[in-house]
Amino acid sequence: MAYVNKQSLREEFESIKLEFQSLSEKQKVSPEVAALFRAMMGLFDILIAVFLERSTRKNAKNSSLPPSQTQKDESFLLSKGSAGKGPQQNDDCFTNFRTHESFDTAEVNQCDTCGEDLSRVSIVDSERRTKIDIVFEKVITHIDAEIKECPSCSRRTKGAFPADMPGPLQYGCGIKAYLLSLLVAQMVSLNRAQKAIKALIGSTISEATMLKYVYQLHQSLQQWEHSAVEYLLKQPVIHVDETSMRIDGKNQWVHVYAAGQVTLKVVHPSRGKEAMEAIGIIPRYDGYIIHDCWGSYLSYDHCGHGLCGSHLLRELTFVVDSNGYAWAAQMKKLLQETCATVSKRKRKKLVAKEYAAIQKRYRSILTRGEKEMPPIPIRKNGQRGKIAKSEAHNLWERLKTYEVAVLVFAQEANVSFTNNRAERDLRMGKVKQKVSGCFRNATYAQAYCRITSYLQTMSGKGINPLIAIQTVLSGNLSSKG
Repeated sequence: MAYVNKQSLREEFESIKLEFQSLSEKQKVSPEVAALFRAMMGLFDILIAVFLERSTRKNAKNSSLPPSQTQKDESFLLSKGSAGKGPQQNDDCFTNFRTHESFDTAEVNQCDTCGEDLSRVSIVDSERRTKIDIVFEKVITHIDAEIKECPSCSRRTKGAFPADMPGPLQYGCGIKAYLLSLLVAQMVSLNRAQKAIKALIGSTISEATMLKYVYQLHQSLQQWEHSAVEYLLKQPVIHVDETSMRIDGKNQWVHVYAAGQVTLKVVHPSRGKEAMEAIGIIPRYDGYIIHDCWGSYLSYDHCGHGLCGSHLLRELTFVVDSNGYAWAAQMKKLLQETCATVSKRKRKKLVAKEYAAIQKRYRSILTRGEKEMPPIPIRKNGQRGKIAKSEAHNLWERLKTYEVAVLVFAQEANVSFTNNRAERDLRMGKVKQKVSGCFRNATYAQAYCRITSYLQTMSGKGINPLIAIQTVLSGNLSSKG
């Protein structure tokens, strides 16, 4: 062959098999040689499948690799019109600023053409132009506590200061909220946030003080986190996922739990069941959890499972790209068509007869796929360890084993086809790591997760993040958040 690609390699191998079959029918091959050749062909089938998978480049369309780790980010952008705008902010909640609005009139007293006096002529129409600007204003409040000496007992009595002024000098909730928004929500470095505050108020706030504000907000949200856990446990479906985070030079894991308008992120040194037991949500939950088929989730059989359709579609795409298996293309088409059908239904699920038809087609595709792929070698007596399989085999086995979890979105109206909700909630954490590299202290990593969980939850309700932070700092946060 002048060159080798997946098509030429398949064609060459098929021609060799046909030639061998022809020689066998003409009885020109001895039974011993025929048995040996068939064994070699089975081995080559597996080697070719693995080789084609290794030679197929993974990207954001056929794997879970993010676009930032692929060669051409622009080729993986969503098609036009497919990206939603997400939850809209509620303008009624924007109460953290004062608006001074003025109206003026540009009078017409004389005709520009002939000079006629128009001061007493009635107005026939008007045109308005508007300018919006910001005037930075530093508000300084001084409280002088009176001190009086009692003429009877000669004891001095001092007036009471407000509760939010415990010391000689303090900063108000507005400055703290703006600063915390810069540090946590906008992911601005301590140094740059310090300069931004100085430009506004003319005073420098130390980095230690800024970190103290972060820790105070973290502590103040402890009760909110507890109420968020109780809210999640009552929901019929929870989206779960996890991602790595560098903390003190080591890899730890951020676990996310999302349902309704609530998002909760918790950091833990472990990725698996140890972390899930410590967090304590899944062990107490009896609804459906949607995930990417991570084994630790599947170890909990007291709750229902839904596998992320986006992950499955990307893996099926990779199998088609690498080996061109027809079963993978058919399965991908089936899942996409079923998802489109369910999304158009008002009840967001199929009737029993339709589901039975989809299930029959699903199993038929897997049966054909088993015949299309090379057989997996049988484990020999005394052989230890896992049997080497191609990614196509692993995906086929997963689809066969977890059929109910793959198709549950077509039966349960509350279960979505994808786990995109949890992945979106984790995305800014990766941006944070890309900006700062890592967290030096586990305490502030935990604070980041709790605070961003709260802000994402409030954003889902359309609440201004500055208002959300001020509400906590002022002690007015309700137990329901």
